[in-house]
Amino acid sequence: MLGHTFSILACSTSLLVFNHVVAVAVPRQVSATLADSIVVRAQNIVNPLSPQQPGAAPNLDITGSYYISQNSPNPLIRSTGVLAKALTFLYGPPVAGGPAYPTGVLGLLKVVADLASIQLDLTPESAQTVLDDGNAVLGVGKYDELQTLEDYTKLYDGEWTTTLPKGPDSGVLTNYTDDLLFSMERLSNSPYQVRRLNPSSDSLNFQIADAVAENITGSTLQQLFSAGRLFYADYRDQANLTPNIGKYSAACDAYFYINSNSGQFLPLAIRTNVGANLIYTPADSANDWLLAKMMYNVNDFWFAQWNHLASTHEVVQITYEAAIRTISEEHPVQALLNRLMFEVFAIQPLAQTVLFDPGAAVDLVFSYSGSSAATYTTRYYQSVGSGRFRSNYFATNLQSRGLINSAYGPALKHFPFYEDASAIHDAISTFMTAFIGSYYSSDAVVAADGELQAWANEANGPAKAIDFPSVITSRAALVNILTHMAHLASTSHHTINTNELLSISSTLPFHPPALYKPLPTAKGVTDVVDYLPPLPQILAQFTIGALFARPDFVGTNRSLLHMFDGQTFLSKTNAQTRAANGAFMSAMQGFSFQVSSRTFDADGLSQGMPFVWQALDPNVMPYSITT
Repeated sequence: MLGHTFSILACSTSLLVFNHVVAVAVPRQVSATLADSIVVRAQNIVNPLSPQQPGAAPNLDITGSYYISQNSPNPLIRSTGVLAKALTFLYGPPVAGGPAYPTGVLGLLKVVADLASIQLDLTPESAQTVLDDGNAVLGVGKYDELQTLEDYTKLYDGEWTTTLPKGPDSGVLTNYTDDLLFSMERLSNSPYQVRRLNPSSDSLNFQIADAVAENITGSTLQQLFSAGRLFYADYRDQANLTPNIGKYSAACDAYFYINSNSGQFLPLAIRTNVGANLIYTPADSANDWLLAKMMYNVNDFWFAQWNHLASTHEVVQITYEAAIRTISEEHPVQALLNRLMFEVFAIQPLAQTVLFDPGAAVDLVFSYSGSSAATYTTRYYQSVGSGRFRSNYFATNLQSRGLINSAYGPALKHFPFYEDASAIHDAISTFMTAFIGSYYSSDAVVAADGELQAWANEANGPAKAIDFPSVITSRAALVNILTHMAHLASTSHHTINTNELLSISSTLPFHPPALYKPLPTAKGVTDVVDYLPPLPQILAQFTIGALFARPDFVGTNRSLLHMFDGQTFLSKTNAQTRAANGAFMSAMQGFSFQVSSRTFDADGLSQGMPFVWQALDPNVMPYSITT
């Protein structure tokens, strides 16, 4: 059937078993047991909707060129192939929360193929992680039992060199007490919570004494608000989550502001909303204010990880499922999606097994339980807005939060996430415009493509995707859809996850995923270290980050530089698409050089920050949503 039948390729999914790190006798009898348990879970991921056994991967590749629906040389065979997919690739119950997960004969085979592929990626990661865990245990003496904040920075002194070859981002271990580092993380590695308060439609959620605000900012809170210089972040929805025994967290909300003199984006106040519900500001003691920022980071780390699962993985997963059921494998759009969605169906079982299950990673290192993480993710996907498709288009999302193109306040002086992601997003959009233009001569041709319209109907119907276009009637609309899919799988995802976990967002001592002492009932903390994790939990925390990193992709054809540079894909497209890929690769090579060359300027800043952020280097981050 010219490639539309399902020839089944046998593929074994045997798992590599590693020796556990041997516990080393040290004063506190530290071992890597908790870390080992996470590695073992990663090595034994299964699809919970079917028995795990040696399976078969579907070969849906076509033998000839790609054609849009109207131009197919064999329309009857083509429609039969689409029908066969619809009958065998089905929607099953969610895995790890969120939308429907694949089932049916073809659905399960696709899952088996993705799980087998991600196991190949995890095999070297597991080995490297076990090696780094062991080295960390052997070097435990130099941490001096983690008695000081400085001791925590020694965790990176010659450690984790395999999984984090370049070490944490420059400045993170030396400048973490700097308020500018804390605030600018909201505009770089964790940009999805903060928003500008609109004086015409918003209100102030908590008050700060005028004298305090004026002392810090030169203005009262109300004056900052009225001028459109006040920003807000809200984690109060974490107050009622199920805590893990012996771990603690606030449920912070916070104000940030644009300084009228320097133009810098800075923190103003953090409210805990738990226990004594204290409000901290930079006017407090150094220890109190540092602890407040750490409490905020605990909440932010939680939000960033589970929101990213909802807003990237789960959105592209269900949209891709709808496409599989309605678009022929002969279609250039489906071919492109097949490339971008590499390993997408392995992520939910990975999250369930490694993160959410009882006793898994979330229970080991986070403030709240794994079941709370799954519930939190699902709520953000279904109800809070993370699962919305068009509303979260790159610029649309940032503008809706007043971070770009604001009509009610001054522009941000520096916005590193927007700066870097824009360069990549623009290049992706340029490629997509050429790609779609090469197959569709007009908007009318797009509107007449029955498979595209079936995709929109499926997404809005049985798939229950959220905010996906109801029809696709123009080349621009199709370009926007595909650009957003690529953005979610790359720049949006890798800003929060992958290598970035180890390089900044989970670095200690400033970014603990939980506190290990109840929150203070009054100000006057004398030792912040009392609240930080002990070494076994640290090893587990680093192990999670290491398993989700992809240092071996650097400089390879798995990097974003090669997003469209697949031999199978390009060989069956047209000359215009191949030329567009060449232009994309050239643009990304140039941008990679720019990012990789960054260092501190004469003021000790990079992109206006006291750390050097390089998460979106196209020659480092993956092109697909692989972790």
